[in-house]
Amino acid sequence: MVKTYHDKQVKLFALNSNRELAEKISQDTGIPLGSLASRQFSDGEIQINIEESVRGIDVYIIQSTSFPVNNHLMELLIMIDACRRASANSINIVMPYFGYARQDRIAKQREPITAKLVANMLVKAGVNRVLTLDLHASQIQGFFDIPVDNLYTIPLFAEYCFNLGLKGTDVVVVSPKNSGIKRARSLAEYLDSPIAIIDHEEDDSGRQKGYIIGDVEGKTALLIDDILNTGVTFSEASATLKREGATDIYAFASHGLFASHAAEKLNKAPIKEIIVTDSVATKEEIPKNTKYVTASHLIADALIRIHERKPVSPLFAFQKSKKASHKES
Repeated sequence: MVKTYHDKQVKLFALNSNRELAEKISQDTGIPLGSLASRQFSDGEIQINIEESVRGIDVYIIQSTSFPVNNHLMELLIMIDACRRASANSINIVMPYFGYARQDRIAKQREPITAKLVANMLVKAGVNRVLTLDLHASQIQGFFDIPVDNLYTIPLFAEYCFNLGLKGTDVVVVSPKNSGIKRARSLAEYLDSPIAIIDHEEDDSGRQKGYIIGDVEGKTALLIDDILNTGVTFSEASATLKREGATDIYAFASHGLFASHAAEKLNKAPIKEIIVTDSVATKEEIPKNTKYVTASHLIADALIRIHERKPVSPLFAFQKSKKASHKES
């Protein structure tokens, strides 16, 4: 029996970045995907036509701004404008992956803060609310002058680990860089496991060499990061862990981009499994040992809570009674 959400004041639309995830969210919410046409002219211009009325409706638009980032961002902005001109009551963006999030500060002189620019563009276009998944930096929420709900992937990964029996002192959660300590500690607390950090120092030739702060010898190591892009971080981190005596190595990332021949690097790395969410529908080759954990149930639950004006905070914590959903690639 198909689940149906009976509030006619809400409509769900999917753009082109991740149609498969949008369909899962539609099934989990019971809200059918609305009808629209999005096409590109020969010169790359994007044209959108919403093929049903949205007047007075609370509209939710699903779009990750992943590769090709600028196309997907522009398509989203055009869709927002179409909804605003069609007199939607509210325009809510469901953005499982927020592109440009890594440009959240000035690291060098004369650099832009592009994450803030993107936030400004979305607000100016007419967005009323943003629902996203595991922002690269939580402070990006403050770049918006509208409500932003940032869901976390750690509860999904904790459930996956529990299902495999990966918990306790025989397991160590490893941050592959200093900036990820908070994420590693969060997962480790759920699993009652210690943490370790991979830091780096320069050798005599000026190359960065990784070393481990913590004990990994004889333990199953769980690497955790938010974005898996080129695969270099996980490849080098897993080699360091293996050298220091870790046994099985698992790698978890919120967003699997797999750019720049990442699969080739990761297939050679001593990693047993690579686990990512389905926030990004990559067209790149993925490593052979990749597993996907769906974020659709989490996003769908948050979407309904937002629409019904219920708190989203209960979704931030791992509930051990829940069962994980994952698929093999």
